[in-house]
Amino acid sequence: MKKDGIINNTSTDPNKILPMRYLWAREYYKSGVANNWTPEEISMQKDVEQWQSPTALAPLERKLILWNLGFFATAESLTANNIVLAAYAHVTNPECRQYLLRQAFEEAVHTDTFIYCCDSLGLNPDEIYNMYNTIPSIKAKDDFVVGLTTSIMDPAFKPIGIENIQKFLIDLIGFYVIMEGIFFYAGFAMMLALKRQQKMVGIGEQFEYIMRDESLHLAFGCDLINTIKAENPEAWTPAFQAKITELVKQAVVLETAYAYDACPQGLLGINAEQFSNYVEHIADRRLERIDLPKLYFRENPFPWMSQSVDLTKEKNFFETRVTEYQTAGSLTWE
Repeated sequence: MKKDGIINNTSTDPNKILPMRYLWAREYYKSGVANNWTPEEISMQKDVEQWQSPTALAPLERKLILWNLGFFATAESLTANNIVLAAYAHVTNPECRQYLLRQAFEEAVHTDTFIYCCDSLGLNPDEIYNMYNTIPSIKAKDDFVVGLTTSIMDPAFKPIGIENIQKFLIDLIGFYVIMEGIFFYAGFAMMLALKRQQKMVGIGEQFEYIMRDESLHLAFGCDLINTIKAENPEAWTPAFQAKITELVKQAVVLETAYAYDACPQGLLGINAEQFSNYVEHIADRRLERIDLPKLYFRENPFPWMSQSVDLTKEKNFFETRVTEYQTAGSLTWE
């Protein structure tokens, strides 16, 4: 492990952000600031009218909305906890820490989004915020990611030595690649499919803004992972790569089960198999982003998803071809 690397830096004062070494981290911070938003900026009046109407939404659509609010409401908190309690402690580079603080703020905004939705629609918060315990397919996803990070939360943990660097990489991959990069996306597709039909457009717009934020989180996380790999190549062994690939395969199984559970009969012309294909498509994108081979070779069944996140007509990260992704030294907008 390099003593002046991105983790456990012992040769540079972490309180001195200048001069910067990882300029790409600074670019993510500036992009996050430029994307700033709050949920209260978005009107929920039409959503309230549709939610209170006995005919505007089908029972399956109501279930799907509740389940997605329930999953995201606690998943965002789990992600924020990992940033503050794990990633920030071990990523000692100051410009990366600056972005991690920005990301933590954005997770707080996302958490506030679901408070705003619950309050506006008059939902039962006990029902929504307990779904990560009461809905098996939601619980399975959360338990899977949290189970990957248990040892990292130990205050005595340090990513020193091959085994512990690998544990830290699993933590980062668990939250950036699997939680934010895979587990969020069937839910995004479901909610934005509703919005495309002019249903719950206020919630849909908030999901668009969340997805735009998450595309930055995912891209930063992958650049962070790739930098740790480059600086600690002894940790990125073939056996470890196979382990990561297997974790992604397990994640796809869990997210596919959630897609079929939340939308068993299809929605507005989109069936559960298409949601499953979308999960496999984005899983391949995530694997390629951290230099692992694709597994599924699925075409994107929802090309409109890239339009939904591209709110400022800037190239988004998660739908860009892998050859257009920037390495851990630069970040460009096209």
